[in-house]
Order: sequence, then C-alpha cells, then structure tokens
Amino acid sequence: MALSKDEKKDIIEKFAQVKGDTGSPEIQVALLSAEIAKLQSHLSENKHDYPGKKGLLTKIAKRRRLLRYLSQHELDRYKELIKKLGLKK
Repeated sequence: MALSKDEKKDIIEKFAQVKGDTGSPEIQVALLSAEIAKLQSHLSENKHDYPGKKGLLTKIAKRRRLLRYLSQHELDRYKELIKKLGLKK
C-alpha cells in the first residue's frame, strides 16, 4: 500500500533535519512506519495476501536496520525518533 504524495510530503516536512532533507534515517524510518501501518490494516482484512505479508516483513526488517544504524551512531536522534513515532524500544 503506497503512500500518496501528500502523505509523503507531510512526513518529510515533519522529520526533516534541515530544509531539503529527504534521505535522512529519520525520514526513511518515518516513511517505512507509515507504510507498515497501512500494510497491517490491509492484511487484517486480507489474511491470505501472502505477497503483501512478505512485503510487510521486508519493510519491518529495513526499518529495524535503519533504527539499529541510528542507535549506534546518533543515540540522541534515535531516542527522539522513537519517542515521536511511538515505537517500542
């Protein structure tokens, strides 16, 4: 379930470190979290969508790797991001 351009734009504006920032780990994690939430709601209704489930697991793994990177290199930014997104860590 892809995010619309407006949803992506809002997330990018909210989590950008500086103006024009589109690739920081915070933005990537926030975008993945929004996509994961959409996929979870889709899969709750469509239990037999196995390719969708594989896509969900792939996105979760990518988000986990980005969070691990951020926690090892910038602990303060990691803690702030976890708090903003409401993730358990």
